[in-house]
Amino acid sequence: METGPDAPASRIAASEHARTVAEQTDRHALTLESVLAALRADRLSDAAARAEAVEIASAALVELRTVTDRQRSTLLEPVTGAFSRLRADLRPLVRFGDLDVQFVEPPATGRALPGDVAHSARAIVRTAVLALVDDGVARRVRIQWDCDGRNLLMQLRDDGAGTLDTHDDAVRPIAERVVALDGTMRVDSTPGWGSTLDISLPLDPAPGAVDLPDDSGLTERERDVLRLVVTGVGNREIAEGLGISPNTVKYHVANLLRKHGARTRAELAARGVRP
Repeated sequence: METGPDAPASRIAASEHARTVAEQTDRHALTLESVLAALRADRLSDAAARAEAVEIASAALVELRTVTDRQRSTLLEPVTGAFSRLRADLRPLVRFGDLDVQFVEPPATGRALPGDVAHSARAIVRTAVLALVDDGVARRVRIQWDCDGRNLLMQLRDDGAGTLDTHDDAVRPIAERVVALDGTMRVDSTPGWGSTLDISLPLDPAPGAVDLPDDSGLTERERDVLRLVVTGVGNREIAEGLGISPNTVKYHVANLLRKHGARTRAELAARGVRP
């Protein structure tokens, strides 16, 4: 067990690496499934099927080459934009597979998602849909996202055998990923009628992610701003994420600098991170 000063950092790095590998594995699996769906589509000629498969593979290759940069730059993402990207991820299966995927759009006024939550949410849904495809029983799945201001709420409902639970091999990896994000998941199944997965992912860091003593004298809003400053986002992104104006963010940041005795945002972020 690591006990040196670098132990927390190494565990965080290992966790981030595992998350990235898991997400890329899901993307590769989805790409291969989509290519196979196109090649097996009865209504496409051989030439058309090959052309579609090449297009899917090419798009996936471009996505693979740019995903790291996008993950680094996408610090906050509108919930509608994140959902649109999910639809794009699943489009090949919708067009050429046997699964009818129905999408229920989230409200446009929903709070912006932190980049890691948006990426993880899409990965969770992709994993769930691939599990349904592998099962071969379900013919329809309904995907719905919503946001209550503090959590991203996702629901997946299928018309399969209705025998899923959190202990199934297909569901366990999803549950583990949700728990790792401090989220919750409930599985309700009715034999012969299908299963429903209700997933909630928090949009803010778990308590203790930022070192804020009880006597710090910060308001609740200042705490919200500080948690986002620590992640490195700018005033505009903070304003969008919290639903306040950039000028209000500037006011809170100025107060935080004064209260922490910091001269720059970098110093403020460094003092706000728990050792």
